[in-house]
Amino acid sequence: MLVIALCKGRSLEPSLATLAQAGIRFKEDVANSRKLIFDSEDGRFRAVLVKPADVPTYVEYGAADVGIAGRDVVMESGADILQPLDLNFGHCKIAVAGPKGARSIDGTDHPTVRVATKYPRITLDYYNAHGIPVEIIPLSGSIELAPLMGLADRIVDVVETGRTLKENGLDVVAVIAQISARLLVNRASYQTKRQDVLGLAHALEKVVQCESST
Repeated sequence: MLVIALCKGRSLEPSLATLAQAGIRFKEDVANSRKLIFDSEDGRFRAVLVKPADVPTYVEYGAADVGIAGRDVVMESGADILQPLDLNFGHCKIAVAGPKGARSIDGTDHPTVRVATKYPRITLDYYNAHGIPVEIIPLSGSIELAPLMGLADRIVDVVETGRTLKENGLDVVAVIAQISARLLVNRASYQTKRQDVLGLAHALEKVVQCESST
């Protein structure tokens, strides 16, 4: 049996839909149940529901053989896992944003850039790669408020349409990475359950290819 870690929240339904198209269906209504563990109809798979940020951890430590999570979650976790497949849903980007008219800070106008974010690892890696000193201000929500209240010079956050930024007087000044849902695989499971893992990956790849061609 392969254990699949799935994200609670808005990415759960597209994840279940993709699995269903690959022939993996569950005995119960996963999206509307209070349970956290579900077995597939054929008994070959078990889904566990966890917070998005925890999916890479479950996969890395082998509590789950595979998982489905956004690339932003994987980047922030730094988990040592395999990412064999882009599942082609959950598209967005992780970006630097600031007040309208602001430019991407290059370090000449700010000795140290203050950046509010719930992605401290991604933010630190980005600014370090550009040689710009940065002070990370960790926030868990309403990130857009930080520049407006003078708490931070910039924010780093996930952006979908950009509407929320515009409504709060902010613009994207730099895109760090394009984001989509990924299939995650535990390194040991890839060896010990290779046939099952590859079978799942190939079935999901067919779904992605079919949707891309329509």
